[in-house]
Amino acid sequence: MDVNIKRIDGVWTLGYSLDKHTTSSTPIGYNEFRHMQFDTVRPEAGEALFQLKYRSDFSQASLIAQQMNKSLGKFFSSSNLIIPMPASRARSRQPVTEIAKELALLMGIPCYENLLVKTGVTPAIKDIPTREEKVSALMGAFTVNDLLPSGLYDVLIVDDLFDSGSSLEAATNMLKGYSKIQNVYVATVTRKR
Repeated sequence: MDVNIKRIDGVWTLGYSLDKHTTSSTPIGYNEFRHMQFDTVRPEAGEALFQLKYRSDFSQASLIAQQMNKSLGKFFSSSNLIIPMPASRARSRQPVTEIAKELALLMGIPCYENLLVKTGVTPAIKDIPTREEKVSALMGAFTVNDLLPSGLYDVLIVDDLFDSGSSLEAATNMLKGYSKIQNVYVATVTRKR
């Protein structure tokens, strides 16, 4: 997989994404339901993520995790555990969780699926006007479960898409408030900017 990694800055210790989400999206007309259709061109990581999330091709989770380990693993070598970013949409099988579990196997560290959980309902983030209000609304929706043995840990949050960074900022702030977390790292498959 060809990738174009980029550092993503935020309140976390260090973050990287594999590639852009899309390279172009051209309107091609309306379908029979009067919804605009697009010809979207994605880089390889973006296409793999699209196939995983919207075509339920779970074989892509392993390919994405392998590329994350190859391209980003060196940046997160001090991580003691991986957590998937809590999903915003309920699915019987969560794509981000599948990627996180595969990456944890490759890195030889545990994946804690329920360390950070989404417990509250938030309004549509796109409808919240300011970044600060978005982060505040999201922080109220997360809970950290005390699942770790005593000690200090460096945690790697795995997410699918980096857009404004609001959800990752809220998750990072929640984890930093947990006495057993030392550093928080972020790895995303794609980024919008």
